[in-house]
Amino acid sequence: MLSSKGWDPCLETSFLHCRHQEYIGKVTHAVFQTASGKKRVIVATEKSVVASLNLRSGEIFWRQVLEESEPIDGLQVALGKYAVSLSRGGSLRSFHLPDGSLIWETSLYTSPSPAQLFLLPSDDLLVLKQGIVYVVSSADGRLLWTSDLLDESRLAQTSLSFEGKNIYVAGFSGSSLALFRIDASTGAFTTLKTTEPLNPSSFVLSSGVFAALDTQGNIVTGLMEAEVVELQKTSLATLLDSPVSSAQLLPDKIPGGCVLSTDGGSIFVLGLDKKGVEVLQQIQGPPVVSNSIVLDGTFAQSFLQHINSKEIRVRVLSGKEWIETAEETVEVDPNKGGVQKVFMNAYIKTDRSRGFRVLIVGQDHSLALLQQGKVVWSREEALASVVDTLTAELPLEKAGVSVAEVEHDLYEWLKGHVLRLKSTLMLATAEEQTALQALRLNNADKTKMTRDHNGFRKLIVVLTSSGKLFALHTGNGGIVWSRFIPELSTKGSLKLYPWRIPHKHVDENAVALVLGSSHDGTGFAAWVDMLTGSVQETLALPYSVKVALALPVVDSSERRLHLLIDDQNKAHLYPTSDESLSLFEKYMQNVYFYIADKEAGQIEGYNIKSQVDAGEEGGLVFQSQKIWSVLFPKDSETIAAITTRRADEMVHTQAKVLGNRDVWYKYLNKNMVFVATVTPQDSRVGAANPEETWLVAYLIDSVTGQILHRVSHAHAQGPVHVVFSENWVVYCYFNVRNHRHEMSVLEVYDKSADGKDVLQLMLGRYNASVPFSSFSPRNLEVKGQSYFFPSTVRTMSVTFTARGITGKQILVGTIGNQVIALDKRFLDPRRSADPTPMEREEGVIPLSEGLPLFPQSYLTHAARVEELRGIISVPARLESTCLVFAYGIDLFFTRTAPSRTYDSLTEDFSYALLLITIVVLVVAIAVSMVLSQRKELREKWK
Repeated sequence: MLSSKGWDPCLETSFLHCRHQEYIGKVTHAVFQTASGKKRVIVATEKSVVASLNLRSGEIFWRQVLEESEPIDGLQVALGKYAVSLSRGGSLRSFHLPDGSLIWETSLYTSPSPAQLFLLPSDDLLVLKQGIVYVVSSADGRLLWTSDLLDESRLAQTSLSFEGKNIYVAGFSGSSLALFRIDASTGAFTTLKTTEPLNPSSFVLSSGVFAALDTQGNIVTGLMEAEVVELQKTSLATLLDSPVSSAQLLPDKIPGGCVLSTDGGSIFVLGLDKKGVEVLQQIQGPPVVSNSIVLDGTFAQSFLQHINSKEIRVRVLSGKEWIETAEETVEVDPNKGGVQKVFMNAYIKTDRSRGFRVLIVGQDHSLALLQQGKVVWSREEALASVVDTLTAELPLEKAGVSVAEVEHDLYEWLKGHVLRLKSTLMLATAEEQTALQALRLNNADKTKMTRDHNGFRKLIVVLTSSGKLFALHTGNGGIVWSRFIPELSTKGSLKLYPWRIPHKHVDENAVALVLGSSHDGTGFAAWVDMLTGSVQETLALPYSVKVALALPVVDSSERRLHLLIDDQNKAHLYPTSDESLSLFEKYMQNVYFYIADKEAGQIEGYNIKSQVDAGEEGGLVFQSQKIWSVLFPKDSETIAAITTRRADEMVHTQAKVLGNRDVWYKYLNKNMVFVATVTPQDSRVGAANPEETWLVAYLIDSVTGQILHRVSHAHAQGPVHVVFSENWVVYCYFNVRNHRHEMSVLEVYDKSADGKDVLQLMLGRYNASVPFSSFSPRNLEVKGQSYFFPSTVRTMSVTFTARGITGKQILVGTIGNQVIALDKRFLDPRRSADPTPMEREEGVIPLSEGLPLFPQSYLTHAARVEELRGIISVPARLESTCLVFAYGIDLFFTRTAPSRTYDSLTEDFSYALLLITIVVLVVAIAVSMVLSQRKELREKWK
């Protein structure tokens, strides 16, 4: 399980090649618990995770992963021992602080609209949702009372505060403002009126005082004790002693006050009381405001400001006058972007003075604790939101090492073999067993930044939804480098592409192209060195990228040519050089691409027509033309899945030899696209009528638009998961009638090559090295079969090896967030209940209705990759082995050998024991010879 450097948490197992890292995601709520026991902070995240973190190290004490479809709206700590979370679907859950076990769960409502969670002074819980107030006992989850303030009408943009035994609520009912006072013990409420109608732009409640900004530039305040709230107006220009063109009241809660933000970027802390409003403090620049805490009978709050990219100023204001209590300057990593959220906590120092710590959430989703002017720990929570991956080869090892390195390596080698020998002979102590395990996990060879002869050491470059890139070392899962690109954080669609993979110039590093597109019609491109993380170039694109095509053409610098297709279906060529243009013009007539519109239910094919004037945008732009389209009827079919073959897949042989010595030839068309459509009404499993649901699978040539094959599955619905490799497709769906998941396989063979002898196949038109043309007529034969699969599927992938000789495994991510390796032989369409002797000789498995799952099939073993979203397979240099990387909230890495490791010894093979065995055998042979000679001599003397 991926061990990591620094703060990275690691769940160790006894499996040598497995690495597993646990994460929680971007923090949205945090509550400190430092009164007794272990010092911890309870957090809730965007990934619907509730977790307890060690306040000293940032390690995870425990975590609970809730339904990903129900975001967490609130988090509180009640009675000093329960962490209570409120989910978007109305589920209120209480977890035991020491171990995270579920104490109780209450469902208050079912609508998915957001709500707010508060902790009353009585330690009961209050939930405010669109004008309905629920009060729940924190001890057992019992509903104490509920009040519908508007008789099932909706109350929007609500604000709430407490004062004595009363609860005050404000919100918009339509376009007017509504005010309420509620008795905290009974739930009885009173609708308050104002002396004049209000239509404020923003408002806030604080300690029973109402404050709002009206459209005339006035701040309006009122005390909510009486049934008719008397309003007092104060001009902002008079209050702030300067004209203000625009201002806004921030929702940050300050007891007895509020926070005002102006267009100049300044923040004003305002005091609210019966007399009106006054300015307590002014903070220049746009700070980030924390939560308020109780401190010596008054309140305190922190304000964070960026001095520059490397320094943050932390100011703490407290007391009734909100005077400055503490100020610190903290050096931070500039690679984390700006601060987005702050959570504050106070503590007692060893000298009995008061200290403050703040928990900050960065723009890159990182989480860090600041205390006494320094960063205590940091967590890279962006790794919980990986969206795309690439792999990079490490550089070759340079010749020449120091004597000290040789002596150290020799010592570690001898130490390891001695420990392995003692372990094999069962002579090792418990301490030596622990040292051996640590030696295996922390082997220096595994973490070298150079290639190994087996191809196990690589960099996995991951792109996250926050716009941050990481390079992870496959040896130990450690972060080699990270790079935050702020421009990508605002883009909705992010992708990674290989830009330069050096072969001739081995002294140059590989480069990745990062593309981001947004719905506003703009895009962004960045070129990043995959070994160092340095950003070589960035480019703001005046168009949104619909499709990016990596062409099989490279220039003299080994940069791969790319075509970016914009919203107008124009193709933009990169790199924008004369050499690229010359290369592309030779290749242009063979460039075809397709665009799938799932909402419109159509797929369109295009080719490149001619170069056009780029205008003010510049660059190399080409006009495309539509040459074919496939339209699916909306009332009966919607596109559920589209996939193609992996462009760099290696195929060892085009022929498949059967047991009866017949030869079938694989149809290896890289232009073939698999499309699955389902009936429109099957949006959820089990929600459709079995007689009205079906799934249709298509094989379409993306150059000509020809439908090569079509098959229909009755009583089937999505979601559909697909893998496409060589000449076969495996796809999974749900059978509504049988209430089980099914996997189907399609294998496509080219019958046009039948009757050709070996010489013709090697030298003629059917040779696999001859360029393939989609316009050539082919006689295809498609074989298919379906099987039941005993688990719900989250995602699917397939193993890839260096030369394509080793058998394939289907990598299945299950609903239990585990990865299963399923042998492709179980998905052979030629399986039958009674295989012939020749089929048995070939290795065809007898037919069964279901696919088997063995305990050895679980690559993740006992680990779980929470919210598993993707699995990738990377070939190693050893043909028998490939690397597997799975990502969700967690990360998981392992190695697998689909046909066993037939071409290498294991890393922990005991060479010392082998040497001792050989020496013992040689000595035994020599002794036996001497004894035999003596025996023969004695026999002769007799």
